[in-house]
Amino acid sequence: MMRHKLLMTWTLAALLSACGMQREALVMPELRPPFDDGLVVRKSVRKMDRVEGGRVVRTYRIALGENPIGPKQRQGDERTPEGFYVLDYRNPRSQFHKSLHISYPNAEDRQRAARQGVPPGGDIMLHGTGTIPLSVHRTDDRWTDGCIAVTNDEIDELWTVLPADRPVPILILP
Repeated sequence: MMRHKLLMTWTLAALLSACGMQREALVMPELRPPFDDGLVVRKSVRKMDRVEGGRVVRTYRIALGENPIGPKQRQGDERTPEGFYVLDYRNPRSQFHKSLHISYPNAEDRQRAARQGVPPGGDIMLHGTGTIPLSVHRTDDRWTDGCIAVTNDEIDELWTVLPADRPVPILILP
């Protein structure tokens, strides 16, 4: 029951964020999560949940970009994107052990950047720590440049359990 409420909260938060609405203004509706299998990142608490069959099966502590508050706006802002993306390819030889590419920028991100006259950036990954000490991973966001980082053991786990033959949904919430 608690996990169901968490998934409803994430979905509502994503909808409210997309609509620019405040949470206090709405009564919590019964909502299904946006997908049954994938990842949900909650930037504000530095957590990422792996969802299988609509249930949270594992929660990971994460590191984000140096400027983690707010969605990525442009190349070089060191922010982690917010929104709905997919993990669309793998890099087994990443400088950060292994990495999974996040499909940023999506069409909305490209349009926003074009309106601002700036490049949207790209090459946003979910990756391990490589040689970064665990103490730095757990306490410092400055080393990821906008990516999402888990430990090397955790990226190995994700590499194994997430399907390699199709895109994996990832919802990144504020």
